Amino acid sequence: MKLLKFAAIDVGSNAARLLVMTVMEGEVPYFKKSSLIRVPLRLGFDAFKTGRISDRNVDRIYHTMEAYSHLLKAHEVTTYRACATSAMREAANGPEIVKEIERRTGIKLEIIGGEVEAEVLHATKEKSNMVADIPYLYTDVGGGSTEITLILNEETIASKSFKIGTIRLLEEQVSKDHWRKMQNWVEKETGSYKEIVAVGTGGNINKLFKMSEQRPGTLLSRANLEIIHNGICEMPIEHRMKQHNMRADRADVIEPAGRIYLNVMRAAGSEQILVPKVGLADGLIRLMYKENKDKLEN
Repeated sequence: MKLLKFAAIDVGSNAARLLVMTVMEGEVPYFKKSSLIRVPLRLGFDAFKTGRISDRNVDRIYHTMEAYSHLLKAHEVTTYRACATSAMREAANGPEIVKEIERRTGIKLEIIGGEVEAEVLHATKEKSNMVADIPYLYTDVGGGSTEITLILNEETIASKSFKIGTIRLLEEQVSKDHWRKMQNWVEKETGSYKEIVAVGTGGNINKLFKMSEQRPGTLLSRANLEIIHNGICEMPIEHRMKQHNMRADRADVIEPAGRIYLNVMRAAGSEQILVPKVGLADGLIRLMYKENKDKLEN
């Protein structure tokens, strides 16, 4: 039995995550999570408001990445990949921070574009849950952007990144025009299909699905999601935290996240959403495993 250990670092607009996963090779590889560490850096509140990461949060990034570098060594990972998304993309001091992270820790952090982010998320797809000839609309909602990818028979038909995210909504930085462009794109790309199944990725949709109390792997109806979302809208943040066991940095962003998923589903005419509980870090690890396997075979 051959075991490989991979790690992925995802520096998002709301939090930085380190995912360590063990892969057991076989006819069908088995992926098992070894560790997941999450630090709520909330970089988007700096980047989207001032165009820079604040000195306070720069220090927090350095401390976080230094800790992650020690954990990579402790876990003895085969290989790793570290990526940063919209907050670091838009921060004027993002490239400077990346250089200093490498100098201090040896970690090479890539600032990736929205389209690359969507491609990585595509790698998380669960083939076992996908039915032939049915289009799936993958939607990943982050703090700064939403990545939408239309997939049919495991092939990408269309993909686009939109500057609509939970932190941008909280900061009132999403205009009606932003919403209109996303809606028009979804309607255009999905309009020729009779049935669209939505697929939601990200921590917020995972929590919303958990609140539905449905079995993992089952489809959540849009009607049910609307009921859950409406209930959250009526609740003060402190009540969300107590009643649904939410962290403070989840309780404020879950309402705008639900709004985005529901808008995408309505635009696509999708009545159901699949929530596979995966994210960018999972996609990075699956891509690393595939690249590692291809190298060994060649």
